[in-house]
Amino acid sequence: MTRRFPLRIALISLLLFALSCELQVVAEGTIRVATYNTSLYRDKDGQLIRDLESGTNEQARKIAEVIQRVRPDILFVNEFDYDETGHAAELFRMNYVGVSQNSLEPVKFDYQYTGPVNTGVQSGRDLGHNGRKGDGDDAFGFGRHPGQYGMLVLSKFPIDREHVRSFQKLLWRDMPDAMLPIVPRTNQPFYNDDDLAIFRLSSKSFWDVPIEVSRPSPQGRGNAEQPLTLHLLCSHPTPPVFDGPEDRNGCRNHDEVRLIADYIGGTENTYLKDDAGQAGGLTPEARFVIVGDLNCDPVDGEGLRSTMPQLLQHPRVNASFIPTSAGGPLTANKFPNQFTHYHGDPSRFTANFTDESHGCLRIDYVLPSKGLEVVTGGIFWPKPGDPGADAVTATDHRCVWLDIKSQ
Repeated sequence: MTRRFPLRIALISLLLFALSCELQVVAEGTIRVATYNTSLYRDKDGQLIRDLESGTNEQARKIAEVIQRVRPDILFVNEFDYDETGHAAELFRMNYVGVSQNSLEPVKFDYQYTGPVNTGVQSGRDLGHNGRKGDGDDAFGFGRHPGQYGMLVLSKFPIDREHVRSFQKLLWRDMPDAMLPIVPRTNQPFYNDDDLAIFRLSSKSFWDVPIEVSRPSPQGRGNAEQPLTLHLLCSHPTPPVFDGPEDRNGCRNHDEVRLIADYIGGTENTYLKDDAGQAGGLTPEARFVIVGDLNCDPVDGEGLRSTMPQLLQHPRVNASFIPTSAGGPLTANKFPNQFTHYHGDPSRFTANFTDESHGCLRIDYVLPSKGLEVVTGGIFWPKPGDPGADAVTATDHRCVWLDIKSQ
């Protein structure tokens, strides 16, 4: 008994350490895929690089702490300013996520992908219809400088960069039966033909990022792993607010989500021409995971009620598992006056807008394809006083994750 006691103490200590860190244990034989709107954007071009260079930026350290608690294998990041060199992404990956935060184990992502987005790229037209050009509303996606609110993929597995597809420049009018906004008072189109000749559908971009993961071989074939290409379908549609009675942003949000649905709908959707000129959607046998801040709640908020069923009820999407948290319901209970007309389950909320008196919504998603089994998942939103509770305040969104495996 005496000789076993130190071992028992050591095991208990390790268990208590794990519990105190509230680390999310990855289920055996699975791949953890997460999405996280980090709010790592700045109003001035290049400011994010300058903020990250010291390695001590408090917001970035908190964001990295959340990532180290969730410990994803593949992570899609929204609202991370894009720069052509990828320097900001490299600084964040190496000097924040790759360095221990709050005594946690670093997360090593060997691969990253980022690319240009439409936010802040000026159109040269008065798309906001306020009588002047050059405002944030006149960019192809609202932004104060090119690349603001950009997107980033971090992965422990190799990214097939040669086969990444981007639909940044796809025109809205090229979508068949597009939900183009109409002015109710006049029943006329909000955007004229000259606007639509240059108006891009994606407010940021839509990416298909193939990632070369591996899976166990079928039974009876030894222990060798078999290759599997997982298509990470990344986007950040515009929020369906900040507009007028024409609901131009609500319409655009709907069709940005529809773009995802059409892409997984098959190769016959030939209007889908990527930035390299290749037409068509995803092949029927492809395995995919849809990730991102889609800016639309299925039952609450100002998004069109027809928007999310395009994905949640899509025959190729496995939406049966819905991640939850403990923190969401507690926030709703704390601000009951903001949730008077809500119908959704507070445990499913992924974003906290109570500081602006807009309640909370489920708008961040990880949606795998049929043929990918969800083992478990969650929303990292701990209760006040629990490990990580302070770190989640660095952004108004919460990290959503799923553990998946190929069937």
